[in-house]
Amino acid sequence: MDNAMLIGLSRQLTLRREMDITANNIANINTDGFKAERVMLESRETRRARHEDGPPQVQFVGEWAMARDFTQGALTSTGRPLDLALDGPGFFVLETQAGDRFTRDGRFTLNAQGELTASDGARVLDEGGAPIVLDPNAGPVQFGTDGVLIQNGNPGARLALAVFEAPGQLSKIGDNRYAAPEDAARLDERPVVRQGFSESSNVRAILEMSRMMEVSRAYQSVTRMIRDADELSRKAIERLGRP
Repeated sequence: MDNAMLIGLSRQLTLRREMDITANNIANINTDGFKAERVMLESRETRRARHEDGPPQVQFVGEWAMARDFTQGALTSTGRPLDLALDGPGFFVLETQAGDRFTRDGRFTLNAQGELTASDGARVLDEGGAPIVLDPNAGPVQFGTDGVLIQNGNPGARLALAVFEAPGQLSKIGDNRYAAPEDAARLDERPVVRQGFSESSNVRAILEMSRMMEVSRAYQSVTRMIRDADELSRKAIERLGRP
């Protein structure tokens, strides 16, 4: 197969990936705490291509990494005492069977033991690594902006909040959560905790729709280029076959 067609196919693969990521961003535009993603591409210099009739320097392209936009999402008042949102960089820490996991989705609830949990039952941890337990007989639940639980005027456990020096190192594992490598450096700073608020997704609908149209047009352009290259090859073979 002609190199131009191979390059076109490699570009089509990356465009499909970009389209999938853009569609996923749009699908999660109403998911609390969701962070927009973008595919990062790189040219594959080790696999140089040649094109006899086109530009002298053409290269294959492939996916390099997944970038995530960790900027703040808008805070929306819900009035629920167990809805918590973070104002500033950082994550809530959840206890799961696979280890500690990190999320910006602070729509919490209580389990039968009075422990603060995520929607799937993962327990929310305090600074000491223990679950946060609420006393149902101690009156209204209040969380200070520093993450300290207060009931009946008495301060209790403080929410564990993880702020990473390089959040780009985090791996997305599904359910709007992230895993951190063991050597991920953390900062001492803490975000402000807002009780009765939820953090909206930071996906910008207009930007994503524009991106989807750009990817669609680029895919159509590459498809035409592949079709034209195929047509040129066919005509060349026909000429060679003539007496």
